[in-house]
Amino acid sequence: MENLQLVLPEIFLSLSIMFLLILGVFKKNSSRLVQSLSLAVLIVTAVITFNETIGINETKLFNNSIIIDYLSSLMKIITLLAAFLVLIISSNYLKTFQIFKIEYPILILSSVLGMMVMINSNDLIVFYMGLELQSLALYVLATFNRDEIKSSEAGLKYFVLSALSSGLLLYGCSLIYGFTGSTNFNVIADQLNSNEYALTFGIVFILVGLAFKISAVYEGSPTSVTLFFTMVPKIAALTVFIRFLYVPFLNLIDQWQMILIFLSIASMLFGAIAAIGQTNLKRLVAYSSIGHVGYALAGVAAGTNDGIQSSVIYITIYILMNLGLFSCLLMLKRDNNYYEKIDDLSGLSKNHPMLALSLLIILFSLAGIPPLAGFFAKFYVFKAVIEQSMYFLAIVGLLSTVVAAFYYLRLIKIMYFDEQKEKYDTDHGFWLKFSLTASTLLILIYFIFPSQLIEVVSRINII
Repeated sequence: MENLQLVLPEIFLSLSIMFLLILGVFKKNSSRLVQSLSLAVLIVTAVITFNETIGINETKLFNNSIIIDYLSSLMKIITLLAAFLVLIISSNYLKTFQIFKIEYPILILSSVLGMMVMINSNDLIVFYMGLELQSLALYVLATFNRDEIKSSEAGLKYFVLSALSSGLLLYGCSLIYGFTGSTNFNVIADQLNSNEYALTFGIVFILVGLAFKISAVYEGSPTSVTLFFTMVPKIAALTVFIRFLYVPFLNLIDQWQMILIFLSIASMLFGAIAAIGQTNLKRLVAYSSIGHVGYALAGVAAGTNDGIQSSVIYITIYILMNLGLFSCLLMLKRDNNYYEKIDDLSGLSKNHPMLALSLLIILFSLAGIPPLAGFFAKFYVFKAVIEQSMYFLAIVGLLSTVVAAFYYLRLIKIMYFDEQKEKYDTDHGFWLKFSLTASTLLILIYFIFPSQLIEVVSRINII
């Protein structure tokens, strides 16, 4: 019973998903009710997680296959709150495209359940089960707007990419099991001996498979789904990177550190360079999100508690910035049409000065301009990297930041200096305005109280 009490958040979420599915099937026109109940479920699950697990010491359950500690509890709470924010700003968009259906919030909840299982995993099989539960829901979400050919294409692309990455990941898992005789992280750690070079191949396949999974963001998906892709799965993936590398393979740090540095550099450079030529805002955000994952991985590559903490801070601030950015995109609406081309921002400051100002602050923060929150996020990561004498990684990170600043500044130039276009609608609903206002203010005033987030994250101790 004590074990069940510690996994109460997952049990509650699972039962809630089944209840909401039955309710939606038997009660007609229940989309609004299911949406409201889904929001309540996410908040209640976050409260249960906080009450049951946030203060406990490291505890392993079910034959050591699940771990509950401060890192897992904190990341689950961040995941639940991020999913909550995605849901509350999606309603108007879904109604406009007439896809406001019961399945949408239920799929979000199912995906979040998979992420929570991933975050708790202390075993390769449990981790893979959580990953596939998350992915199965995301396949359907990517293609949720069935009347749009691009949405169907996005779902098919994600399915094919996920099948490839799952194959790589499972092959890596099989290699590790073959050389150690176990899938449990702690047992694997005890079995590290003469097989360390052979195990490196397994680590490579798993890391590459995971990297494919977390880089997937698609232009053709509904904008609200793209928002979910760019934010929430990356929290669980970062936690798995930390747990997978620092628990079973801490003694092989010299081997996997080089792999992670390569992935980090590749992500930062690819994200920065590929976004330059984009004309679609969603594609630009998708490529930039790959770059931001690279910064988060740089912190993990540092191989220290400070590095892990800086990565968690980075991903938290990144979620805040992305929420504000997509809130702006969802406000580019006119005559029941949403506009997502870069040119659609032309002269935005003249017709919508407050919206343009918010977007200006968010873009400056994404570019890492002080004293905004995005600057501090990068500062913590670079500090952790430089302390470990990884100067090349820090230099590449700084250079990619400069390159990325180009396309962020280009958007600002288009908003403030190009010829104005027709006005957009101003009736966006309370929650969309609230999310934009709150995220902008938090980004703007973060420098006044940076110690609050640092204090929360500083309790993470993996090594």
